[in-house]
Amino acid sequence: MNIRARMAEQTANLRSTADIQPEEVRRAASPKTGPGMAGALAAANMRIQELEAAGAQSELPLAEIAANPWQPRKVFDNTKLAELAESIREVGLIEPVIVRRVETGYQLIAGERRFRAHQIVDKPTIRALVVECSDQDMAVFALVENVSREDLADYEIGQSLRRSEAEFPSRKRMAEALGMSRKGLYRYLAFEQLPDFVKQDLDLNPRLLGGTAADEVVSVIKKHGDAALGAARELWTAVANGTLDQGKFASAIVAQVTRGIPVEGVHERSIEKIFSGKSHAGSITKDAHSFTVKLRTGVLSEAQETQIRELISELFNVKPG
Repeated sequence: MNIRARMAEQTANLRSTADIQPEEVRRAASPKTGPGMAGALAAANMRIQELEAAGAQSELPLAEIAANPWQPRKVFDNTKLAELAESIREVGLIEPVIVRRVETGYQLIAGERRFRAHQIVDKPTIRALVVECSDQDMAVFALVENVSREDLADYEIGQSLRRSEAEFPSRKRMAEALGMSRKGLYRYLAFEQLPDFVKQDLDLNPRLLGGTAADEVVSVIKKHGDAALGAARELWTAVANGTLDQGKFASAIVAQVTRGIPVEGVHERSIEKIFSGKSHAGSITKDAHSFTVKLRTGVLSEAQETQIRELISELFNVKPG
């Protein structure tokens, strides 16, 4: 199936713009928007037709293809990637990835999963359709396609929106191009104003906090200043481990600040990022109550995972299960 047909298929099954709201407030109400997500997809479809008509298929070296900087998705299902890789190993890549030329080689436009699965198969080249594409086109294609999917976290959408801002003359124009209300757009952009200790955990698990909760927390911190920031730092651990509902995070901060409860251990929490090469692989967090090591799924080999389990068993005299 070519990319034109895929976009048409997505338009036919597209959710309404009202459904494309931050995770904890997906309701039936229909906010006023620009052209609507269906309209944005239709416009993107027409532009894709133009690009595809002028494109050419090639067999390109994987090493010459860089990731799409506007790709909002941070977490990929390793099981599904492995299944796709097995399919590619057996029957080859049925549908080419879409790339554009850049100074350093090529840049991925569409087909992130296919590209990652191809890396698992360890083939040096991949079938690709090379097209001419502007930065604004790249931003719109990535966002419109991914925002229309149920499994994309609000934080991932927010980060991609932030990266795409420079490609639009104004936020109003950006909201119209993506079929969002301006209020909805600002809610996604609120993630950027969260404290670093929250964003570092969201980098590892984007679903810890939805857009509405993030917007409420930012507003509370702006209103109550350092006292709210200190309360947020202490309460965030409970949100991250699931003992405090994310929807109650902002109100819990306000309650703690207004009751004048002293915040203990505010300056005792430290966070150290872990990198695998240049990629953010995880973090080590230490505070008055816990010492937590978090790693992204897929960064460890089976041998490394076994080593870690054996070390923990030795440290705590626990028999491996």
